[in-house]
Amino acid sequence: MQSREKFQQATKRTDAAAIARAVAAAKRGEAQGRIQVAGAMAWAAFSCPDATNAVYDNICSAWLGAGPSPEIPLNLTETALEESFWEAFWTVVTGPEQGYDATSITVAVASLAAAVHGDFAAVAENHARSHAGAAAALTRPVPGHTDIEALAACPEESLGRSLYNMIIENDYDPEVLDRDAIMLSALPPSLRYLNTRILQMHDVWHLVAGYETTGTHEIAISSFQLAQFGHNYSAMFLAVVSTISHCEQPRGFTILMQIIAEAWQHGRSTPAMMDIEWEEEWKHSLTQIRINHNISTMQSVFPADLMETMGEGSLLQKLSLGLRLLKYNRDIRKAA
Repeated sequence: MQSREKFQQATKRTDAAAIARAVAAAKRGEAQGRIQVAGAMAWAAFSCPDATNAVYDNICSAWLGAGPSPEIPLNLTETALEESFWEAFWTVVTGPEQGYDATSITVAVASLAAAVHGDFAAVAENHARSHAGAAAALTRPVPGHTDIEALAACPEESLGRSLYNMIIENDYDPEVLDRDAIMLSALPPSLRYLNTRILQMHDVWHLVAGYETTGTHEIAISSFQLAQFGHNYSAMFLAVVSTISHCEQPRGFTILMQIIAEAWQHGRSTPAMMDIEWEEEWKHSLTQIRINHNISTMQSVFPADLMETMGEGSLLQKLSLGLRLLKYNRDIRKAA
């Protein structure tokens, strides 16, 4: 309980110097450092979305040792985090007894949108409108559903055929979640467009930006999407998983933050993918699309299947990866 109180107290406005100190402490394995880092992420996600870029730029630059470290602007609009929100938040962090799978954690995090302050929707909408990577939301109609038959007709090695194969082979929903079932139509205009298009193009960005469909890369692509579009759900998801890691798997917190930091800076350095007319790219190869739009692929110090290897790999694979992770943690503690 005391740890929860400390976390709630840390979920407030911070500054660049405090973030740098918190990151250094988290790298050394100190609980208070983890609390302050995750608390800053939760503040941006659930109270002050306009602080997202500055908060994440500082966290990720401090974590990776390079990048921008702007001061957190003063007088940003923020909403109160009421006791009812915290009750819902800690319920999600605790999770079901059997643990989360990819679908259940998505639904659980999405449920927190109903627990935030009543003024938060307007604040999030204004933030979405101001984000450079989300400019299309102001001028374009909400897109129609993906045409699966058009994807199937695309040439081999094309983006369209690659997307079709991913959907069919994995039995995916073409838009991840049913837009009507989660009532995207009830959102204000920018958030409605952003959330619809992000769900619709989520697997496209997996393919083009080089994110595999593994647990590790699903976390990474959330950070990429947040950097690209100011996607508020992604901010909420990252705040929740970082808090879960702090509470339940503190030794994995450094690994989680490395993945988040790498993908954030990847998203910040990639041209705005929301501006690309993806339906016009279906027949082009992934290589050609990356060249045409100057899109690099995700690069990480960790393998994409890290979580799967630790859970289901052979004894030798687990031992090899475990030694690699120990070395990583030893090295960042020395550098902190």
